[in-house]
Amino acid sequence: MRRRSVLALSTTISGASALAASPAFAEAGGTFPGVITLPGGFAPEGIAINGPFAYLGSRATGSVYRADLATGTGEIIYTGPGTPTNGLEIDGRGRAFLSGNTGGDIRVVSIHTGRLLASYQVTAAGSSFLNDVVLTRDAAWFTDSFSATLHRLPTPPDGGLGAEVTALPLTGLTVTAGTINLNGICATPDGRALLVVQSNTGLLFRVDPASGAATPVDLGGATVFNGDGLLLEGHILYVVQNRLNTVQVFTLNRHGTAGIWTTTIADPAFAVPTAAASFDNRLYVVNGKLTTPIAPDVGYDVIAVPITWTV
Repeated sequence: MRRRSVLALSTTISGASALAASPAFAEAGGTFPGVITLPGGFAPEGIAINGPFAYLGSRATGSVYRADLATGTGEIIYTGPGTPTNGLEIDGRGRAFLSGNTGGDIRVVSIHTGRLLASYQVTAAGSSFLNDVVLTRDAAWFTDSFSATLHRLPTPPDGGLGAEVTALPLTGLTVTAGTINLNGICATPDGRALLVVQSNTGLLFRVDPASGAATPVDLGGATVFNGDGLLLEGHILYVVQNRLNTVQVFTLNRHGTAGIWTTTIADPAFAVPTAAASFDNRLYVVNGKLTTPIAPDVGYDVIAVPITWTV
């Protein structure tokens, strides 16, 4: 299950000593392992947790891997098309929404059967970078790291899927060619708007999903350079900073217009993390190793960072 209120975290905080996320953590915690080992060469990016299982997408093949959080074992449940899967999110119907990176596509897969339910070619391959995804009440929203655009796939209440994906141009921000701009995405605490992080500027934006107007979130002077995956738990926002090997934690107001820096999570086991998801009293951080060339002998894992929850 997910907890929704976080005030204190047992990790490296402002230079304090770390509580290492290692197999020793599993022994101390009693049951769940502290490290989930993934297949060699898998190159994970996004993560979603459904029940006691984590689902991860592969930048190498587009496949989806399911890991049992209780045992650390897992298997490929969906074999990808050979193009990347970046962001991954799961709805209440057991459908995984996958963003296709430079493949320019969006795929929807059943986590129960591994069957491809739908596929949308949003842009020509190589012309965009569909990076991350969030599910709201009536749509799946995807960021494009190469342009000031969000892409929207309707998810009607009857359980169907929209016939097409529409683009929402954003105003109020500027993108830089040749680099990663918009990256992680989540909803605001009140669910009325979206939050997106711009990796290359360190800014967090609140986006009006009706108009596309983007406004910088007041983080009290804090920045989130190299911001990658976003995770919202109640009013608590986690921002994974890949090349900085940290996760910044902010407490947001209801509308997501402002936030207060709460703490910084660091762990010696982090290796260019890309995303995070939570289960019980652990934050599961994906080691994407973005600076390491993908190869079959490169090992990847997910690190479980213990969290002290205060309600």
